[in-house]
Amino acid sequence: FDKWTDGQRRRILLDLLERCSLSQQKFCAKQLQARVPTEAVDFTTRLPRVLSLYIFSFLDPRSLCRCAQVSWYWKHLSELDQLWMLKCLRFGWYLNFCPTPFEQGVWKKHYLEMVRELRVTRPKTPSKDEFIVIDVQPVKTNVPERKLPMAGQGTARGKKELPPWRSSDRNPTDTIRYNYLDNYDPIEQARQA
Repeated sequence: FDKWTDGQRRRILLDLLERCSLSQQKFCAKQLQARVPTEAVDFTTRLPRVLSLYIFSFLDPRSLCRCAQVSWYWKHLSELDQLWMLKCLRFGWYLNFCPTPFEQGVWKKHYLEMVRELRVTRPKTPSKDEFIVIDVQPVKTNVPERKLPMAGQGTARGKKELPPWRSSDRNPTDTIRYNYLDNYDPIEQARQA
């Protein structure tokens, strides 16, 4: 057997498996599973559907839409109304009709319509007369001011210091950005900022 080629070995193994009974083939399958573990197993096919939905419920709407592109089964799971209804109700978006049990994906369609409507109807900018200008006074602190280097002079190490309006951070986290496809609450996000 050691001197045979790969093709010869495969033919002999196929011949042996064809002559084995069902219990012997099951034994061979168990031995192979123990020696060669399966790779890239889809967790949604192994777990119960309830657990798969529970895992999907933590995803934001954009990630759910990306999951729908993975496979047919993931598309089916990620478009279920159990996931999208919670996301709609979080914003107070209710259906104005009662869907039948045969209708699927009603809440996802409703969510996407509401997001499109939000993009079309932007907030109205008030006129100049409606703006309220607040008199802003500088805050006095006890910390002494540090002397900024003059223009053209470098720091001690020879690197230029960035102007105060520019930061070295390429991805700043202090900007306020709200995306309706994320699961963030706009009021809470504004409070945290």
